[in-house]
Amino acid sequence: MIMKKLIFSLIAALVFGTATMSAQGKYGPDSAECIKYLSYYKEYFKQKSYDSALPNWRKAFSLCPPTANQTMLIDGTSLMRYLISKNSKNDIYRSALVDTLLMIHDTRAQYYPKYAVTALNNKGLDMINYLNDDPQRLYEGFRGIIEANKGATKPNILFFNVKTAVDLYQNGILDAETVMKDYEEAMSILAGITPKNDIERQQNEKITTDIESLFIASKIASCDNLIALFTPRFEANPDDLATVKSIVMMMGSTEGCTDNDLFLNAAEKMHQLEPSANSAYFLYKLYNSKNDMTKAVKYMEEAISYPESDNVQDAAYYFELATSCFKAGLNAKAFESALAAIDLDQSLAGKSYMLIGTIWGSMVCSGNEIETRAPYWVAVDYLVKARNADSSLAEECNKLIAQYSTYFPQTAEAFMYNITDGDSYTVSCGGMRALTTVRTQE
Repeated sequence: MIMKKLIFSLIAALVFGTATMSAQGKYGPDSAECIKYLSYYKEYFKQKSYDSALPNWRKAFSLCPPTANQTMLIDGTSLMRYLISKNSKNDIYRSALVDTLLMIHDTRAQYYPKYAVTALNNKGLDMINYLNDDPQRLYEGFRGIIEANKGATKPNILFFNVKTAVDLYQNGILDAETVMKDYEEAMSILAGITPKNDIERQQNEKITTDIESLFIASKIASCDNLIALFTPRFEANPDDLATVKSIVMMMGSTEGCTDNDLFLNAAEKMHQLEPSANSAYFLYKLYNSKNDMTKAVKYMEEAISYPESDNVQDAAYYFELATSCFKAGLNAKAFESALAAIDLDQSLAGKSYMLIGTIWGSMVCSGNEIETRAPYWVAVDYLVKARNADSSLAEECNKLIAQYSTYFPQTAEAFMYNITDGDSYTVSCGGMRALTTVRTQE
């Protein structure tokens, strides 16, 4: 069957070759032979009989000018890949085949400019598969493709260009500035791509994240370099969400690079452009680390206000806020936040009561001998609640109860102020208020 097709194709080719003189320009000086071998290889290729197609394709490729048939070049790349796979253990032959494969892509790009972008992108993908043991050649090839294709470069090629640049930097071949330029170029191109569908959008987002993660892990950029890299981008387009996210991620992952105006401005702009509980919480952490508790409290309360977080999460936020406020000396806010945590999640009652007890035990209140010691009664009240709510805290609570109890007023002192054991007593100190029971010691 194949032989009949070949004979028919050969006859048609010969008739076509002798009847159409104008075709000689397209098919070269030996147009009949060119057309013949094009037909031969094509019949075998259609049947996926690649071993039989190869000698005929080679003959066609040697006889026909590149302009004879673009399909000859496209099929040639498939045949070369087949041979590369077949001869994977023959390093010398495999290397020659890879060279031929890449040359075919370049030939297609040169003679079919309408398809040059596709040809060069395909070349890049083949380089990724077949040149991974030659980073210098790989990098130079990627640079040529990116310079030619610019914004039409395949995202995978952008990733591997940065990866190869990082490898060369670590081997002392490229400098940090070059790698940073490659990174910035890749991110700029990716940001300018309009995905055709959701799948492509997700793929591009993953590649963007992978490039950022790769660059962060490389530790190539110092904080000063990142500030120099991102400041002009941020100033040129401060409302670009992708840019501010990149700044926050990159600088946030670089040691000692969050205490500067660029990072702070980018983090706040990110929250402004895409507000969420997570971004508000991030700003809380940021300002808390800077001991700016006014802004820290503001952003934590904003995080809690978002409906995306449930009661359990909000309770955890409140407890964290209470702890931070206590450390910062904002006892009233700490007290209020710890109570809010208990209201939302009873599983935090033990830790929250213990924190409240510690807050009251640390209070320094003005007044007479009773008023200055009354906070210890409240402290013990809450420590008892903490011990009852969470038995795992019993040992620590008992130690604090014993410690605070030593500060209770003497019975005689209480008598002087007309109060006795068991009386109700309202303590008001530092913006906090609590009803407790008088306790004295002999």
